Amino acid sequence: MFSELKFPVPWGHVAAKAWGPSEGHPVLCLHGWLDNANTFDKLIPLLPRGCYYVAMDFSGHGLSSHRPAGCPYHFLDYVTDVRRVAAALQWRRFTLMGHSMGNFLFSYCFISPQFCFLYPEMVDKLILLESLGFLLAPEDTEAWLKSKRRVIDRLLSLEAKQQTPKARSPEAALQRLLEANSHLTAEGGAILLQRGATETPAGLVYNRDMRARTQSREFFTVEQCVKLLQKIQDRVLIIVSQDGLLVPHNLPSRNHFVKALQEAFESTLKEHIRLVEVPGSHFVHLNEPEVVSGIISNFLTAQNTRARL
Repeated sequence: MFSELKFPVPWGHVAAKAWGPSEGHPVLCLHGWLDNANTFDKLIPLLPRGCYYVAMDFSGHGLSSHRPAGCPYHFLDYVTDVRRVAAALQWRRFTLMGHSMGNFLFSYCFISPQFCFLYPEMVDKLILLESLGFLLAPEDTEAWLKSKRRVIDRLLSLEAKQQTPKARSPEAALQRLLEANSHLTAEGGAILLQRGATETPAGLVYNRDMRARTQSREFFTVEQCVKLLQKIQDRVLIIVSQDGLLVPHNLPSRNHFVKALQEAFESTLKEHIRLVEVPGSHFVHLNEPEVVSGIISNFLTAQNTRARL
């Protein structure tokens, strides 16, 4: 059983759903790129019942309000969404669990780690599902400039077109979602659509704000990644899937940073970070939650023994 929550914000509301006793240990769950809170529907019922899990929809996703006209979606804005929800819940310290690199052009991987770096006193544990937490800085300055220009141009193009959201039959909406993400099963896609689309007389319309596709990326060097991770006061669990988006042999050469990050984590922060590889795809927590539920449960219930790094 779960309950629906709404948190007022200046442009509308941030929506969320919650499981478990409100007095339990708080766990805030963050979905991936263009997904929604339903991505945790099959996992959370398998996790320790003594926790209070709140899965939020980022602004422009799921049942949350879109940002005002003319406003782009910046990474720091998503981090602010997390801070607003934590304040509304009156949580002073909690666990963060985030899923997904989204993809390597539009990545939410940095939201949960960035919150930890900015508010380390508020996070006791960090769980990353199919996420290493960072994108490494491009070596080519021109490529960096081009990526920033592309964000602006895409935003202005969307505003100029002002297209009415396309309505699709339930079957077509699901098929489109599965075509866009080969890691989703039909069951998983249907679960995401329950929160990710609204029924209209013409058919289903996706809820997501198309401007969310234009967000700007954040880049860091390996050295910066390690220093930032050292700011996290307690332990980190990273779960990657054998057939997911983070296994080096599955990646194109331009994503060499994944191997570099994994090596840095294992050599420099091996006592601080547990990196686990499991069978499954990018959506293993939704497709086959039993594969990861035991690992996450043990991590959630283990007593913290580390002092601040």
